Amino acid sequence: MNIELTATVESTAWVYDSAWVGGSAWVGGSAWVYDSAWVGGSAWVGDSAWVYGSAQVYDSAWVYDSARVGGSAWVGDSARVYGSARVYDSAWVYDSARVYGSARVGGSAQVYGSARVGLNARIKKTADYITFGPIGSRNSTLTAWRDVGGIGVDTGCFTGLLHEFEKRVAAHPDKACRDEYAAAIALIRLRAAAWEPITDDERPDKPTVAESQEEA
Repeated sequence: MNIELTATVESTAWVYDSAWVGGSAWVGGSAWVYDSAWVGGSAWVGDSAWVYGSAQVYDSAWVYDSARVGGSAWVGDSARVYGSARVYDSAWVYDSARVYGSARVGGSAQVYGSARVGLNARIKKTADYITFGPIGSRNSTLTAWRDVGGIGVDTGCFTGLLHEFEKRVAAHPDKACRDEYAAAIALIRLRAAAWEPITDDERPDKPTVAESQEEA
């Protein structure tokens, strides 16, 4: 392991193997950084998060709760990965994107901009989600994604499935907002028509390939 003097690693955290922690990065809680993973810049890895393989967390990115970043994945800029989310393979999460809940982002997918991907998202490629914004009465970002439950949605004060969101939209008092959301929903359904069906291996409680190898 290699820990630069400018970085902070709390005594309760683990950094080992050929892992590197540098810059003004902070690793704390009961977090693990191992294999040949890198944590640099002013990144923050805490709670019971894991960063492993040849993954990199850098810039001002945060990985926390019980999230895991592995494989050759990159998490950078001011992105956040939290909850029990997993980012693996050669996926990238950057800009101000958020990956949370029980989301899985793998393959060569890139989640970026102000996208927010959560619930039981299963993102294997960048086309597995779509983002709009600003939209609606709150001028917020709307993200929709391929999810175990169907089509996931995050916007404003709503996180749930598309059919639930459509009910909210139908009851919205502002016609202009209803029309705007209706146009977005039509585009979401058009994008979702090209998504691959969820496989049994992608359902909850099924480990990713990277996790299976790690547990072995």
